[in-house]
Amino acid sequence: MSSSKNSMHSRRAFLYQSSLAGLGMFFVGKSALANAADFSTSSYGKINGVTIGAITYSFRSLPGSATQILQYCVDANITEIELMGDAIEEYAGAPTNPVPWIPGKKMEWTDEVRGKLKDYGIVLAKWRETVPMDKFKEIKKMYNKAGVSIYAFKPNALNPNNTDGEIEFALKAAKALGAKSVTVELPTDVKHAKRLGDLGQKHGIYIGYHAHTQATDTAWDMALSQSPFNSMNLDCGHYIAAGGANTKETLLALIESKHDRITSMHIKDRQNKERGGNNMAWGKGDTPLKEILTLLKEKKYAIPATIELEYDVPANSDPIKEVKICMEYAKAILS
Repeated sequence: MSSSKNSMHSRRAFLYQSSLAGLGMFFVGKSALANAADFSTSSYGKINGVTIGAITYSFRSLPGSATQILQYCVDANITEIELMGDAIEEYAGAPTNPVPWIPGKKMEWTDEVRGKLKDYGIVLAKWRETVPMDKFKEIKKMYNKAGVSIYAFKPNALNPNNTDGEIEFALKAAKALGAKSVTVELPTDVKHAKRLGDLGQKHGIYIGYHAHTQATDTAWDMALSQSPFNSMNLDCGHYIAAGGANTKETLLALIESKHDRITSMHIKDRQNKERGGNNMAWGKGDTPLKEILTLLKEKKYAIPATIELEYDVPANSDPIKEVKICMEYAKAILS
């Protein structure tokens, strides 16, 4: 996943629904979120009132145990994070995947691989449905002691093929970690978005829906209308890369109009579609980074801005150094 092109291979993009039924719940949801607390979880990463964090996906090319990820955050001066789930489940004793994903290597989908993954899915589901939360609470304590707070959790357990027990596991784990939301791709199935929203409300955890270049100003409307606990994980880089009607001006307007439904953002610099859509080092693409961060600062929006490293890491650098550079870039804007 080192290519500066779309990150579609690592996290599948979903087409969104066109129906806009049930708008009554949309306004209920706006009211519910408007009265919610700051979606960050501490004051550690605030720069003039704006929370700047990072998704641990940024360190995907490095060895990835729970303790190693924590050290990367510390070394990169990151104090607030969206935490990917695999390493955390491993720490908690999850059964080992017989077909592990290797960064940069294309998966060969043979019948044998499919069979192994199907069997593994059954075993993993049973583990998730019964595992106690002690290890997840331990992770929170470990990370907090090092000065790192978890505001969002991204487990691979929120998909249509996951059981209700697995989804509830993900939400309970998020709460044990101290997160206020989980993040997942925006589903095509409106029933699944309703299912997630209902379970999110049951456990008091927001479901932050992420979109790639299918993002539009109305892409989230159906999910938001279904539950006050359905929210947006807005990726500003992907939005700009979609091009067409998606512009700097419409992105800023979207943030303003939906600010009380956005539980976290992904911040990256991408070219727009007309210029190739490539991921770029910060300041080289078309994402209005300065305008986004300034808007959060001036309007005092309680939305964590999440650094997501997707551009090619230079040969003389590494992901930790590059995340640190992105953090310094954000600091310079907000200072």
